[in-house]
Amino acid sequence: MNTFNDSVLAALTLITSLDPALWAIVMRSLAVSALACLLAYGLGVFLGAWLAVARFAGRSAVLLVLNTLLALPSVVVGLVVYLLLSRTGPLGFLGWLFSFKAMVVAQVILVLPVVMALTRQVVEDVERQHGEQWASLGAGPLMRSWLLAWDERLALLTIAVAAFGRAISEVGAVMIVGGNIEGFTRVMTTAIALETSKGDLPLALGLGLVLLSVVLLLNLLVAGLRYWGAARQGHLVLAPKGWVA
Repeated sequence: MNTFNDSVLAALTLITSLDPALWAIVMRSLAVSALACLLAYGLGVFLGAWLAVARFAGRSAVLLVLNTLLALPSVVVGLVVYLLLSRTGPLGFLGWLFSFKAMVVAQVILVLPVVMALTRQVVEDVERQHGEQWASLGAGPLMRSWLLAWDERLALLTIAVAAFGRAISEVGAVMIVGGNIEGFTRVMTTAIALETSKGDLPLALGLGLVLLSVVLLLNLLVAGLRYWGAARQGHLVLAPKGWVA
């Protein structure tokens, strides 16, 4: 396989023929990221919505730290989780290092700040418009956060999709804590890096095409949700102003 065309054709053959090795890696990647996003989303929406309406000393410092964590490199997350789960680490007794669970933990830590920060921003924007109304009816901060989050549930759903895209496309953390073990902890991003270094370009390219397809589908889903939300609210513009059919 010395040409780009040959590699692409071979990669497409692996995908369409349902190659067991390729699709086992794909399904493992989807499982890790889906579970991590489910855990991070449940906790992140709760904390982010509460943070949007809560007022306490040091809140600005908390927001500063949260916004800083948005740019947290995945390799740093992997290093921290590795140290925690290593044999001499405080959580070494769990025996999770180089396992599916370790990769989920790493991705939860990576995705959680994203969900929290975006949720806080969405809910806080609505709080400025309707928060006083709910407060006048006797709703406390926790109740207001849930009511406002429910009101913006479509926007929060797009956050879940964005979080999944962030998780499934990262490589550093899962490679460090998972070990990239064939048949156990090898996911799409780590397999692409390994197979490229080994010269197995068709498999690496095939995984890359599947990964790109997943990201494309996520973006189409987000666009569809926004389109649907705009249509429900009557804000959808089907044609430019003055357009005559």
